[in-house]
Amino acid sequence: MELDIQETYIMVRRKKQTMYLTVKDNKPVNELKYIIGGIIKESPENLQLYHEEQIMDVTKPWSYYDLSHDLLDPMIIGLSLKMENGEFEPLDVVSYSMPSHTL
Repeated sequence: MELDIQETYIMVRRKKQTMYLTVKDNKPVNELKYIIGGIIKESPENLQLYHEEQIMDVTKPWSYYDLSHDLLDPMIIGLSLKMENGEFEPLDVVSYSMPSHTL
């Protein structure tokens, strides 16, 4: 029996930083914290993930959330880091600017 495990395309956003990654649908969300932590040199327990401005349950598999198997329409994940006081910083994602059109 062959399982139909797909990859989900995600865009991780924090302030002006953007990372494009892929994850397997059947893997727990927590695995992404290890991937991101390795990229930005932060411990996974210092990372907080958000989907649609809600803190993600890192024990759930990706299939629990709205998935995107389309590279052109990735699932957007917010990221915040733990501050020195032990609290997580507020979610802060800088919007992309739109080019101005002049004639």
